Amino acid sequence: MRRKVNQFYVNNEPPTVSKVLLAVNSDSDLPNFKRTSFYTRLCDIGFQYVKRNRKNIAIDREDIRPILWRRDYLRKIRSYRKRGCKIYYLDETWINEGHTTSQIWIDPEVKSKKQAFLSGLSTGLKTPSGKGRRLIVLHIGSEDGFLEGGLLLFLSKKTGDYHEEMTGDVFRNWFQNILPKLEPNSVIVMDNASYHSVKLGRIPNMSWKRNEIICWLDDKGVPYRDDMVKQELIRVVKNKNIESQYDRYVIDNMAKISGDEILRLPPYLCILNPVELVWSQVKGYVARNNKTFKIGDVMALVEQGIKEVTKEKWKGCIEHVIAEEETFWKSDGLCDCIVDHLEINLADTSSSSYEEEEETNAE
Repeated sequence: MRRKVNQFYVNNEPPTVSKVLLAVNSDSDLPNFKRTSFYTRLCDIGFQYVKRNRKNIAIDREDIRPILWRRDYLRKIRSYRKRGCKIYYLDETWINEGHTTSQIWIDPEVKSKKQAFLSGLSTGLKTPSGKGRRLIVLHIGSEDGFLEGGLLLFLSKKTGDYHEEMTGDVFRNWFQNILPKLEPNSVIVMDNASYHSVKLGRIPNMSWKRNEIICWLDDKGVPYRDDMVKQELIRVVKNKNIESQYDRYVIDNMAKISGDEILRLPPYLCILNPVELVWSQVKGYVARNNKTFKIGDVMALVEQGIKEVTKEKWKGCIEHVIAEEETFWKSDGLCDCIVDHLEINLADTSSSSYEEEEETNAE
């Protein structure tokens, strides 16, 4: 829904409730809304109505940090591409033993097994009894396709979130084996999952006891005064020269030693990772060909599905993501242009603005 509103910014067109509602209800992948409930939903996800020469438009009330994260990421990846750096993308996913297509053709005339037998027909496809066991998949690829020898595929031993088993140690061991396979001076794009973001060491904060902070400073050979209180000791820790030296990620340090660089995606923007599109193709292959719902067979289907995603398909996914990046880049700038011309009146950001638009549309 947020992307629908931002598309109006890209087109330099004011996104009124009526226009955005029509765009959303016309999209088969999104639910249909009535006008009042849609207005409420827009407010719930952070949009508001403000005055612009008697025309109400929706403005995204994003925190400044997500915008800065996004802009920083877009600047960096543009720079890497301009320099001709090799860019790899990695991600994890899971596939259940019972993964199959959600919709199939059926013969409604067949009512029972007996009828099917007597008529020489079938009662239909075999269906899995449940989701079944789960496979965890980790891989890395680029415009040249999946990296040879980069697949990590194993059976989950737990029934909960697969992130519980994709630990920092598991990821680090896999990553250590991957680094020698990459082209020199590569860039590796990944998200901010906890197992991607294990720190080299703990950094003191206000939850630490004073004596613990002192021990940390002593261990690092950082000078301080004996009469300092906790707040002053934390200020010493926060000194840029000290914190930047120790507040680093294990994976980033490994990549740096290898001559490579890590680029982390902005939070909640997995759509900028082409692997998400690639996983969709792999899962689609498994769903279409899963006939036995047995873990060994599903594992073989995953491996074959990965082979089915060719270099050309990878390039297509990356091109799609580059187009998304361009959309975000333009929408951020155009949103600024629109907001700069608004006559914002906080008193008009309530439902009265919505009511005024209702009256305008009624005319």
